[in-house]
Amino acid sequence: MSWRPLEPRLVEPGPYRATRLWNETIELFRGGMPLRKHRCHFKSYERCFTASEAVDWLHRLLRHNQNFSPEVTRAQTVQLLKKFLKNHVIEDIKGRWGKEDFEDNSHLYRFPPFSPLKPYPKRPPFRKEIIKFPNWDDIEKDTFQEHIPMKQITLNSEMWFKRHSIAIGEVPTCRLVHRRQLTEANIEEIWKSMTLSHLQKILGLDSLEDVLDTKLVNPKHIIQNVYHINKQGVVILEDKSKELPHWVLSAMKCLANWPRCPDLKQPTYSGFERDVFRTIADYYGHMKEPLLTFQFFDIFVSVLGLLQKETLAIEALQVCCLLLPPENRRKVQLLITMMARISLNKDLPPLCDTVGTRTLMVQTFSRSVLCSKDEVDLDELLAAKLVSFLMDNYQKILNIPCALKAAIEEHVTHLRRVQIKYSGADTDTTTPAPSFCHQISTDEFEYQRTNGCKEPLASLLEEITKDTEMSIKEKKKKLKRFQKSYPDVYKERFPTRESEAVLFPEKSKRKPMLLMWAFKKPFQPFQRTRSFRM
Repeated sequence: MSWRPLEPRLVEPGPYRATRLWNETIELFRGGMPLRKHRCHFKSYERCFTASEAVDWLHRLLRHNQNFSPEVTRAQTVQLLKKFLKNHVIEDIKGRWGKEDFEDNSHLYRFPPFSPLKPYPKRPPFRKEIIKFPNWDDIEKDTFQEHIPMKQITLNSEMWFKRHSIAIGEVPTCRLVHRRQLTEANIEEIWKSMTLSHLQKILGLDSLEDVLDTKLVNPKHIIQNVYHINKQGVVILEDKSKELPHWVLSAMKCLANWPRCPDLKQPTYSGFERDVFRTIADYYGHMKEPLLTFQFFDIFVSVLGLLQKETLAIEALQVCCLLLPPENRRKVQLLITMMARISLNKDLPPLCDTVGTRTLMVQTFSRSVLCSKDEVDLDELLAAKLVSFLMDNYQKILNIPCALKAAIEEHVTHLRRVQIKYSGADTDTTTPAPSFCHQISTDEFEYQRTNGCKEPLASLLEEITKDTEMSIKEKKKKLKRFQKSYPDVYKERFPTRESEAVLFPEKSKRKPMLLMWAFKKPFQPFQRTRSFRM
């Protein structure tokens, strides 16, 4: 059976990414799976395929698809084909479907005549939770204020050369603002708002509503995950009852540091490391909820769309892991670190005879790390993709995002700082709080687009016309330039030539007086006359 190279599209971050991946995989499978004639029980069937052929072809597709991991196993492919049969993506040669009885054998299957793509789920939209920051312009009575009167300064030429950088004129009145003490609730609101805004910016989404219910984000968890850590960056829990059991932690240390086992006191035996591994796998396999929690499933799946941009993906996962409860974040840190060390440890004997150590780690713990509360058809493959990326970059992902931490701390310090406030100026313009947008109607948008700039332009035109210090020549030049740039605004102000002519009244021209006479030569009262001698 020939393999035709396909070019699957990278499914970007955003709402319903799991559903979009499901539909994408079905389209690729239906469009590329080779169909041919088969015989079964002395009968011929056109345009069909065997179960083993489907497993071979789909396994290659998934391993070469950048939306999934190259470590997808054949067993996971069989599980996906079982879901295809249950959802009528495929049917057996007699038209039966609806059960997950697909096996890797020579049984014949075919595609139904219709396209079984899933519609996007309709979930009730989350109400936007706009976090209100303290209004620092409202100064309470007990807030200390000090008004500093300023005198008008007149600078002569000598002072001007000495103070060439000082503007001439009156220094505006200002006041010192000693701000209120930030409460714990204020700090938590700032951490939550700026963290979610940063995550939204990384993902490139207009809103986090469809991938995350922001009401479920606890700012106390974020703060504890940032500050309550040990030298290795692992979270320190305040409630010790939520720690890993001692025997599980000892088993994880044993395999992570093999063959140097600090907590190992009993002698080892052949196959000892496999028994230790099964003990760890059994503990994580019986957890009621995955470590990344059900409520954050969509946001982590959305981040998977950034894995081609490694730097952005690492930064997004750093922020997402901050949202976890501290006990979950600690378990994720310990588990992923153990998995990565075991995969790279050449001194550790093989833990399985059929698959490699790294593949075994991904298969065993992927569903303990990420899975959906509701049935999601590709959750196993998506979890394997995420766990593989976490193992490759765990040292960066499980650390604190320093840039975000520094930005929030700087903003909090700015809010606590004593500032000089001038009349008519805002004190918090240097470091604005994260903004939230709301959708407007089309008519309101058109109105703002057409009229939003007219008012300031009309004010500018009025200033030009009423400027008495400007020369007439300069005023005409500016008005002509304004008319050329903004003809609509200019026409509203000067609808006729008469209204424009009022600005420049014509002066009556006085004709110069003409001299009615002129003297060409000076007056000569006595003129010599020629005499004739007799």
